[in-house]
Order: sequence, then C-alpha cells, then structure tokens
Amino acid sequence: MSTSAATATPAPARTFSANDLAIIGVVIVWGTNYTVVKEALATIPALAFMSLRFTIAALAMGALLLAVEGWKPLPRKTFLKLTALGLVGNTVYQVCFIVGLAHTTAANSGMLTAVTPVLVAVLGTMLGVERLTRPLVTGLSLAVAGMLLVVSARGPALGGATWLGDGLILAGCLCWAVYTVGIRSVGTEVSALRITAITMLTGAPGVVLAGVPAVMELDTASVGVNAWAGVVYSALVPLVLSYFIWGRTVQRVGSSRAALYNTGIPVVAALTAWAVRGERPTLLQVFGAGLILAGVLLSRRKS
Repeated sequence: MSTSAATATPAPARTFSANDLAIIGVVIVWGTNYTVVKEALATIPALAFMSLRFTIAALAMGALLLAVEGWKPLPRKTFLKLTALGLVGNTVYQVCFIVGLAHTTAANSGMLTAVTPVLVAVLGTMLGVERLTRPLVTGLSLAVAGMLLVVSARGPALGGATWLGDGLILAGCLCWAVYTVGIRSVGTEVSALRITAITMLTGAPGVVLAGVPAVMELDTASVGVNAWAGVVYSALVPLVLSYFIWGRTVQRVGSSRAALYNTGIPVVAALTAWAVRGERPTLLQVFGAGLILAGVLLSRRKS
C-alpha cells in the first residue's frame, strides 16, 4: 500500500482491546471494594484499617518487584519524581479520603469524585502529556453527567456540616489526578510494575504511621475472620494488583482515557449494593449508567 493511499483511507474506529478489558477489571474491583471495606469497617476503625492494609500492600508490592525485576537503580530525577507521586497519590490521597469520609456522607463523596476525570484531562492538557480530542471531550462530558445521576439518587446534601469532609474529598480527587497524570509523564522507560512499587513504597510509611495509634488501640479479639479477610483482600487486589494494572494502562492509553473509565465505579458499587445489600437501583441510576456507557463508547471514536 502506498503512503498516499494510506493517508487517504479513513482511520477505523477503535475496537476494544486487552487494555480496555484490563481497566474494566480494575473498575469492577474498585467498585465492589466499597462493600468489602464497609463490611470490614464495622469492626475495624478506619485509620487502623488503612494502616494495616497499606502495610500488607507495601510488603507484597516490594516482594513482587524484587521477584520479577529485581532492584535496579533509577536516575535521581526519576526516583525523586516517583517519590513525590507516591506521597501525593498514596499518603495524602488516602488520608484525605479516609478523614474526608468521616466528615461527610457517602453520597457527597461519590458526587464530588465525579470531577476526577475532568481534573485528569485538564492537568494532562496543561502539562502537555495529553491531547484532548472532540470524541474524548464529548464522551467525558456524558460519562461525568451519568456518574452524577448515579450518585445523586443516593441523596447528597451539601452544607456547612459537611464542608470539611467535602473539601478533603476534593483535595483527594486532585491528588489522584496529579498521580494519574504524573505516572503518564514518566514515560515507558520505567516499567509499570516499578512505578507502582516505588510510589507505593515511598507513600506507604505516611499512611501506615497515620494509623499506628488506632492499630495499637485495636481490640483484635472483636475482629472476625471476614473482617481480616477484607483487610488482606483490599490490600492485595484493589491496591497491589489494580494499582499495577492502572499504571500500565495509563502508560499505554493515556491518563484521560483511563480516568474516563473511573466514572463506572459508582455503577459497579450500586450493582454490588443491590446484590449484597438488596439496595435496588433507581431509574435515574439506570439512565446514568447508560450515559456512562455511551460516553465510554463515544470516546473511542477517531477524531
């Protein structure tokens, strides 16, 4: 085929790839994890849960990195950048969300996290690591609107009583956006596993130490087997495995495309609550889920 012929042929629409399936898997894991964590928090204080979870995750991630790739020194500039991303995307992010959730409602937190894909897209464009196409912007708009519909059915109530929690949730959203765009800007010279491991290992100490007092006061005799299983599961699957997949997918498809899929997390959470807790989805939530699906599909069209 000649160069001119190749140029004249319209580019076909993207088809779903292994990267899409991987990020959908992450969305399912993160969406269902809300129920797992909620069950564990019935007997384990939030800060203690966070500290125990990150201790297990950091140890597992470090062991995985050593087993698969071994320890290889990184350029000083790259290591410092990953360290900063670890502090932002793990330490500050986790503390903001845990403390924020303690001072606001679940509905408020869900509604406010709808800004995350928008923040990722804006930051990525400002820093020059992303190019916003018309299909991506349109798909992002539909998906965020759908996410707001899904969450609004749970009755958000913004007001003075929740300002502290709401502000911390928004700060956490900004942290996650910076982390997502940041790992995209690292490039492909550093593997996704190494990026995930270093950012988790450098970010974990702050998270672990923040929960040490709560761990010391924990009455282990009152914690059941299911709660301990929830701690281990939420450390190894939503953190270790899913963070690795997230980092790899961001490297391959871009931060804005990956963040767009995050709008599906409330849908998965709602379906899980329906299956486990009998919380039947409303018509508004079903319509919102449809908008999210339409947005994701539309974003895959060529500009």
